[in-house]
Amino acid sequence: MNLKVTIAGVEWKNPVTTASGTFGSGAEYSEFVDLNKLGAVTTKGVANVPWPGNPTPRIAETYGGMLNAIGLQNPGVDVFVKRDIPMLRQYDTNIIVNVCGKTTEDYIAVVERLANEDVDMLEINISCPNVKEGGIAFGQDPKAVEAITAEVKKYAKQPVIMKLSPNVTSIVEMAKAAEAGGADALSMINTLTGMKIDIKKRCFALANKTGGMSGPAVKPVAVRMVYQTAQAVKIPIIGMGGICTAEDALEFIMAGATAVSVGTANFYQPDATIKVAEGIEAYMKEYGIEDINSLIGCVK
Repeated sequence: MNLKVTIAGVEWKNPVTTASGTFGSGAEYSEFVDLNKLGAVTTKGVANVPWPGNPTPRIAETYGGMLNAIGLQNPGVDVFVKRDIPMLRQYDTNIIVNVCGKTTEDYIAVVERLANEDVDMLEINISCPNVKEGGIAFGQDPKAVEAITAEVKKYAKQPVIMKLSPNVTSIVEMAKAAEAGGADALSMINTLTGMKIDIKKRCFALANKTGGMSGPAVKPVAVRMVYQTAQAVKIPIIGMGGICTAEDALEFIMAGATAVSVGTANFYQPDATIKVAEGIEAYMKEYGIEDINSLIGCVK
């Protein structure tokens, strides 16, 4: 039975990775999860300089999910290279580095810094606010999506995965723009913008007022967006958004995703990724499916 998938020339032992920001850089989960059993580990966002993140409170529980406004807090690429890459390299898994920035130059600085490092793929978080354009996210304007993809590709030595924001009118338009810019793959979806109000305190539950909504409640939206995008582009998709079980993951795969990313579920079930990977294998055994690739996009 074959669980291997290949994305942009990189072979994964199975189609399961971790969603950026939900798994740190793997160290804190390594006592609960055998990282050797994952197709890849996707790190928390890495910027060219340390980012302090947003003021607290910055997490709130919601019905069927959660809101977060962490603000991409991270120690910067130099610490990441020195501390996190050697830790992850102890394991037999692919390393996907999530890259964030506030300007095109910020992204390029990280991509250049990682060019000769032992990492396998780069995931570019274009849901970051573009400070030069007054704070609109790079991923909300197709011209900006194509431009930043093309710029990153000029400097990247590893395959480039563009992580798409769902907070747009047409996800397909953004996916096509990333493909036109030379993206090797797509990650989708990032969080949906949401808000929660504490009626007892009569104030916002998050200091940032709004946050990114993730968890099971977003899954039907994410599956729909993956399906639509898979019909429109030729590059592989890593699907995510509310995946908690193997059944959830298989929906994304059947909708057209080559691999899947588990996020919010890690917070309440640290070994969720392993359970998803094992569940996919069990499903294939039960239904006599020899190759996971035969399930990708099988629902038309």
